[in-house]
Amino acid sequence: MNYFLGIDLGTSSIKAVLYDENFKSIAVSTRDYELIQIKNGWSEQRPEDWIQSINSILKELKNNYSTELKKLVSIGLTGQMHGLVMLDEDNNILRPAILWNDQRTEEEINDINRILGKEKIIEITANPALTGFTLAKILWVQKNEPEIFEKCKHILLPKDYLRFYLSGDYATDVSDASGMQLLDVPGRKWSEKICNTFNIDMDMLPKLYESVESTGYLKEELCSELGINHRVVIAAGAGDNAAAAIGCGVVQDGETFATLGTSGVVFTQSDNIKMDAKGRIHTFCSAVPNTWHVMGVTQAAGLSINWFKDNFYKDIGDNEIYEKIENDINESKIGSNNLIYLPYLMGERTPHLDPNIRGSFIGLSGIHKRKDLMRAVIEGITFSLRDCISIIREIGLKIDNIYLTGGGANNKTWIQMIADNFNCTIEKMQEGGGTTLGAAMLSSIACGKYNDLKEISDKFIFYDKKYIPNETSTDEYSKYYKVYKKLYPALKDINKELIEL
Repeated sequence: MNYFLGIDLGTSSIKAVLYDENFKSIAVSTRDYELIQIKNGWSEQRPEDWIQSINSILKELKNNYSTELKKLVSIGLTGQMHGLVMLDEDNNILRPAILWNDQRTEEEINDINRILGKEKIIEITANPALTGFTLAKILWVQKNEPEIFEKCKHILLPKDYLRFYLSGDYATDVSDASGMQLLDVPGRKWSEKICNTFNIDMDMLPKLYESVESTGYLKEELCSELGINHRVVIAAGAGDNAAAAIGCGVVQDGETFATLGTSGVVFTQSDNIKMDAKGRIHTFCSAVPNTWHVMGVTQAAGLSINWFKDNFYKDIGDNEIYEKIENDINESKIGSNNLIYLPYLMGERTPHLDPNIRGSFIGLSGIHKRKDLMRAVIEGITFSLRDCISIIREIGLKIDNIYLTGGGANNKTWIQMIADNFNCTIEKMQEGGGTTLGAAMLSSIACGKYNDLKEISDKFIFYDKKYIPNETSTDEYSKYYKVYKKLYPALKDINKELIEL
């Protein structure tokens, strides 16, 4: 029996799962680390903390699963995207990593759009310039910490710094690189135009690979410490959502999955590149070789539910709260008694790309109860995700079925609501799946154990009950969705004015 290790370097913790060759989870280990926020809107981490955490995890695996670890044949990497790790010529870390959710780069976004142009940046990178992407972070360092930029010899994404520690290789995969705004996404190569325009030496960038390719091997000294006497392949891996798609079995043209987590994601696989000229959704290279994916993001999906739950369900015990929420939304009705919620607690990404918009209840009156507000929250999140899928369909991708994962997928009423709003069947993932499984699957191909992602997903990924859309409910929801779509333009300027007070 061979074993694969999937590692997910997340924003708040790192998770490693050891799988056997049938992709059964054998061991799970996690470590938390600190998020550094020294100024409002800043978000950083120490890469040294990532290394300390992975060393602790590997030590735990050796102590408890030494027999299995000796048969480890490959490691797959995934994790938070868009972060900036800078190394000098001796591979010393020059500053804390600037993370995906850091918002300090508004001036740099203006510079990118002024110097290169909004249309050109979308043409090359398939996405509009965004504060979270890596290019803007590099430009911020150029402007504000020139002495650090002068010393920089290597630029890496978070998971790829972990790779460097494990193997000594400067490498990344095309899916994660797609979120740097340095990649020619249609051409799957670094963009000379962008690098030359913004004075970035292309030698600083890591070597590009497809996600299923091997980028190197676990260092001999680490193998020795773990009791491994053979070479262990390290796969290129993928960004977190691209890896999650693999772990959900989304590997063929038109296959789609949605995640109901803190944020909400709708992700569609495509054999051909599909881009939105208006920049309302993301288009990235996929973890499936020589393909792409499009993705819409709702910033505050589960976050909206947690906010409402924490403030208005304090009388309900932790063990009963989610059952109570589902009962409450069943006692209300479609449209929540003519109440609409805008889930913009953290601004929005799809389709508005507006950091200043904020959440709202529209239509609130004396007749509304807690159950109506709770249902309105969930309907509002669903309408936001419906925005995502509407754009994906608008640019030419057909969606008939969606695989659903994330904590919200445990609410059967919500799943049916999504089926009715998306007007397609929904299949909930069985337990398991996700980013670490996707990373392990990619590594199993990199080491030669398997040859095809479709073969793996057909054999080892399973789904629960299928939810069918109800035509009557679809029509009823559409009446409220029509009103929902009018609210952002009506409130955009008011929210900006309120923030500026």
